[in-house]
Amino acid sequence: MAKLIQRFNLTGRVTKGFGRGSKELGCPTANMDEKAVLAASHLSTGIYYGLACVGTGPVYKAVTSVGWNPQYKNEHKSVEVHILHEFEKDFYGETLRFMFLGYIRDEMKFDSLEALINRINLDKKEGSEALEIHLHLSEDPFFK
Repeated sequence: MAKLIQRFNLTGRVTKGFGRGSKELGCPTANMDEKAVLAASHLSTGIYYGLACVGTGPVYKAVTSVGWNPQYKNEHKSVEVHILHEFEKDFYGETLRFMFLGYIRDEMKFDSLEALINRINLDKKEGSEALEIHLHLSEDPFFK
C-alpha cells in the first residue's frame, strides 16, 4: 500500500544504464547521474512514486527505484525513474527533475523475471492511482 512521504525534489542528468528496463522488463527507466544518487542517499531504498519532467517538457506521473536492484545484484546504488509516458526517443544527457511524493514498497529479489515484471506493473498502477491527488503539483516552481 502506497504511503505519503515528506516531499523531496531531485534534479540530475540522465545517464546510460544497463538497458535492462526496456529490453528485459518492458519498463524503460531514466538513470540519474551519480550526483543525484548521492543527493538522494538519505532516502530508504525502495520503490517511490512522484512527478517527473525531462528538460523543459511537460510533467508526468512516474515511479522510481532507489537502491541496489537485488534482482541483478548491482554493485552501485542507483536512482531509476520510469516515467508513465511513452517517449519517441532517448533523452540521455537531459536534465531530469523528480518530485518524490510517496513510497510504495521495499526493494526485493523475486523468484523469477515474470514475478518481477508482474510486481513492476502493479507498482506502476499503484503509483499512478496514488498520484491522482497530486497532479496540481505539476505547476510547482520546481518544474519551471
